[in-house]
Amino acid sequence: MIDGKPAAAMPSWERARVMGNVFQDPQSQFFSGELAGEIAFACENLGFPTEEIRRRTDGVIRDMNLDHLRRTPLDRASSGTMQKVAIASVRSVSPEIYVFDEPLANLDGEASLHFAEILMDLKKSRHTLIIAEHRLSCFMEIADRIVYLEHGSVTAEYRPAELRALSAARRRALGLRSPERIDVPCLPSPEGGIRTGGGKPAIEAVDISYRVKEKTILAGISLRAFPATITAITGRNGIGKTSLGKILCGLIRESGGTVVMGENPASLKKRTAAVWYSANSTTTQFITHSVTEEILLLSPRNKERLDTARIILKQLGLYEYRDAHPAALSGGQKQRLSLACGLFSGRDICIFDEPTSGLDGEGLLMVSRCMREMAGTGKTIFIITHDNELIQECCTHCFNLDHA
Repeated sequence: MIDGKPAAAMPSWERARVMGNVFQDPQSQFFSGELAGEIAFACENLGFPTEEIRRRTDGVIRDMNLDHLRRTPLDRASSGTMQKVAIASVRSVSPEIYVFDEPLANLDGEASLHFAEILMDLKKSRHTLIIAEHRLSCFMEIADRIVYLEHGSVTAEYRPAELRALSAARRRALGLRSPERIDVPCLPSPEGGIRTGGGKPAIEAVDISYRVKEKTILAGISLRAFPATITAITGRNGIGKTSLGKILCGLIRESGGTVVMGENPASLKKRTAAVWYSANSTTTQFITHSVTEEILLLSPRNKERLDTARIILKQLGLYEYRDAHPAALSGGQKQRLSLACGLFSGRDICIFDEPTSGLDGEGLLMVSRCMREMAGTGKTIFIITHDNELIQECCTHCFNLDHA
């Protein structure tokens, strides 16, 4: 029922006018390749007058601090920036009801707080907000009630104060994340080459720069990472975290500087062979027809490799989905499959881009445990993340690109 009417009886245009939906994967709901066109699309689709469309589009761009993206193609934007654009496109219509699916999944700390302010303004304006989210801390002052789903049914309901009153053990048993804000842990930076296990760096970036046409994305970036370490790469949306990860693994070429592995500069070919990279967006990462086929891709099918794949899938709670198509998995399950492929690759250096996007508390602990176990075998791990809970659970070093 929507406003007293059966939803099934309402024409789609009427539902779209009343209810706006922001997907977990923002790129999958885009219709335009540029900012103004994407934000204006929903208004155009609903037949708003031209001047009204312009007023709403410009107003949302201004309110959400997106004006600097007017000339930037959306496919070049960071995942967090895409998330903000998706929210803006729904906000332009100003529906009565907003439905958000994991809206904080790719947002940095500052953007998350700004988003919480937007939600509070919407609430004060008497809009109805429905938010499916695992990261709870930003919503504790906004939510009137928190509904807990299990196996497709509502099994519990809490007021924010009641959720805060749960013990840490009880929250973990429910798979819930912390309801309190967690600041970035104070960890050593890899810039100075601090090592835990001795020996030479596994990989080193020296004075790296990266430009796209006339825009400078990275400049003067240097870091070292040693075996048996887990380095968080943090920073605000659009600062260049994913670009740095892709340079380290050889997917894109640096504009200046050098990436060193061992004693010598490492070519793109050497990096792609030696470094595993799991992308933030899993939409285009999987190419086979089942979870099992995906993890075994390019691997010999001998008993040892099959046993290893089985152990990893069980370790990450994916074994029961071994015959499922990757596209049929939830967002969190896709993230775990991406991690499973990295574990199975056997490479000594692994880069994971937002591996806990869409994961609940149980999934976060599962991923953290896997990361620690990988590092315990001597692997060098990079995690591109805004998730301070993840950093707290497993990282040994933190490299903040805002301060680099």
